[in-house]
Amino acid sequence: MKINGQIRIKFNSSKNCETIFRSLEIDNETEIKDNEIIYNVSSEKLGTFLATVDDLIASEIVAEKILITTNDN
Repeated sequence: MKINGQIRIKFNSSKNCETIFRSLEIDNETEIKDNEIIYNVSSEKLGTFLATVDDLIASEIVAEKILITTNDN
């Protein structure tokens, strides 16, 4: 069985969107559209799918915190 999912994260600026996109280059299909990163995730196993999504979200949170911190300085 193939499991497919999509995570969409919208940003307030194209600069921030592009910065996060470049910092989180992942193996799955990813694209930028209208200040939004669209992550397409797929796997043959549910456990692998959930681990990938969890890692992606955790990485996204860290990247955003770094972006916020560096923009504040």
